[in-house]
Amino acid sequence: MSLYLEIPEWDNSLPFRAFENQGEIVVPPHWHKEIEMIYVTKGLVNIGYDNQLFQVQEGEIFIFGSGESHYFLASPGSTRIVYQFDLTVFQNYLVNQSDYKDIVMLFEKAENLSRFWGKDVEQEMRSLVEKLFKEVQQKKLGYDYAILSLLHQLLVFYYREIPQKNRTLKEGNFVESAHQKQTLERLNDVFIYIENHFQEVITLEDVAKYVGFSPYYFSRFFKKNTGQNFSQFLTEYRLNQAKYILSHENIPMIEVAERSGFNSVKTFHHVFKEHVGLSPLKYHKTIYGNN
Repeated sequence: MSLYLEIPEWDNSLPFRAFENQGEIVVPPHWHKEIEMIYVTKGLVNIGYDNQLFQVQEGEIFIFGSGESHYFLASPGSTRIVYQFDLTVFQNYLVNQSDYKDIVMLFEKAENLSRFWGKDVEQEMRSLVEKLFKEVQQKKLGYDYAILSLLHQLLVFYYREIPQKNRTLKEGNFVESAHQKQTLERLNDVFIYIENHFQEVITLEDVAKYVGFSPYYFSRFFKKNTGQNFSQFLTEYRLNQAKYILSHENIPMIEVAERSGFNSVKTFHHVFKEHVGLSPLKYHKTIYGNN
């Protein structure tokens, strides 16, 4: 499945952030080294994880370990709080590389979905993540210290209470119908096609033909299941590729544009600044030195 690396931009002095998402558009397959927690506060959220679709219900929590790929289908009518933090937040306890790996493995081996933690454990974690988000919203004096304290409580809670996976992912697959499975497979085909051809000229007709749909039906299908039209999605995918290159390589802008799938530097500059709020060069200068 097509993947890109997400690089979170922290809101404060800590490598931590939390924000609400209304689930209106798809979040394409991606990964990051940071831990990510999803707390569903309204409706139902469709999460793609390890080539399967999980339907996470209101009040449930889903946690991704470091480097675990995932994506979100459009989930209209839902609200989720997204928490992301880098494990360096526990740096006072990371004496050596072995300590870091232990914590990575702790999250990797733990049961992802709170549905399988037990009611009491799930409720305790729910209370903890609600306190975290309250601190982010209120930003009272010393809130950085409060967040740090709550994250350490979360780590202790993981060590003591969160069970390890004792089932295969297929046993935890919550896709409810053959139709939904087929939808997931078709979207996966689209993601793969984009991954293989994003540096070329891609038309809606090309992709529709690839997945066996008419252009009209594919357009409606894609919009319904991602919350975006195909052109918007393709542009965001290319921008994510450009962000990664700008963050990790020091190369001419014309090469960045070509490798990201833009047909000219002028178009690349205009689209990037319109969506990101910075020119590609300024973004590069801001981010590159910090990686």
